[in-house]
Amino acid sequence: MSDPALLAQLLESFFRQRLNAQRNASPATVASYRDALRLLILFTSRRSGRKPCQLHVSDMDRDVVLLFLDHLERERGNCVQTRNARLTAIRSFFHHVAANDPESIGVAQRILAIPVKRSDISVTNYLTRNEVTALVEAPDPHTSLGRRDRALILFLARTGARISEALNVDAIDLRLERPGRQVLLHGKGRKQRIVPLSDDLATNLIELLREHGIGRRDPIPLFTDAHGRRLTRFGAIHVVKRAAAIAASTCPELSAKQISPHVLRHSLAMALLQSGVDLLTIQAWLGHAQVATTHRYAEADVEMMRAGLDKAGIFSATGARFKPKDAVLRLLERV
Repeated sequence: MSDPALLAQLLESFFRQRLNAQRNASPATVASYRDALRLLILFTSRRSGRKPCQLHVSDMDRDVVLLFLDHLERERGNCVQTRNARLTAIRSFFHHVAANDPESIGVAQRILAIPVKRSDISVTNYLTRNEVTALVEAPDPHTSLGRRDRALILFLARTGARISEALNVDAIDLRLERPGRQVLLHGKGRKQRIVPLSDDLATNLIELLREHGIGRRDPIPLFTDAHGRRLTRFGAIHVVKRAAAIAASTCPELSAKQISPHVLRHSLAMALLQSGVDLLTIQAWLGHAQVATTHRYAEADVEMMRAGLDKAGIFSATGARFKPKDAVLRLLERV
């Protein structure tokens, strides 16, 4: 059995050497992997009755990892995608273990053989233009927090940014002068992209910066909480859900939909597609690595499919109703 101190050494070298030095992983990736391993260690600690500092690498064997993955779904309510993301982090760590601790190769190989879990592909959820408008107008424009909430929701709706991208925007990332209003987004895997800003969004952002006394060249967070700190993901989700609850009074359709910051990203993609924007442009706009990811919006647009049937003439004409000539058949037709 390996020394308990070895686990701590492997964890430290995994984050310092493998993720940071070798892979140059983004802060978001590091945070995601850290959370996954932290949850696994706490789960193993509770199950074994020993403190985390007393655990061995062998304590986290294949059976324990499988129990942990089931725990994520059944007790923590994680979806299959989140479960698989946790497994990816665990497998990455045990790749590092296998390379640096020969004694633990057997444990690592059995964990690396755990397959990802297949999941159903759900229909893409998105909002109509009227629903997006109702959501944007829900926050109170007469309060400072209300104006911030409106600017955040409008930013998500007009840029299609991921919530992490929106919250990481600093004032220096904005270009609010005409022409060429735009924002620099820092996406997944340290990838950056520039997205245009609509006039209504630019106006809201100018007012937001002026209200908080932020210069346009300052490396200061754009969206902050009541204490001036960068708004968290949890805080942003709360902002959107609170606006949805208010907007449902004037737009009842919203109460039947699951509203989240990511739904606004889907909604922009569908609006662009329905306006005739090609998939490659939408791919670049949203920062998708593959156009196949963007193609799901075309698959989700039933109205475009129905329009295609109309153009093909499938719904354009109705065939004549069959009229039986035989008396017996006419009798049966009347029954």
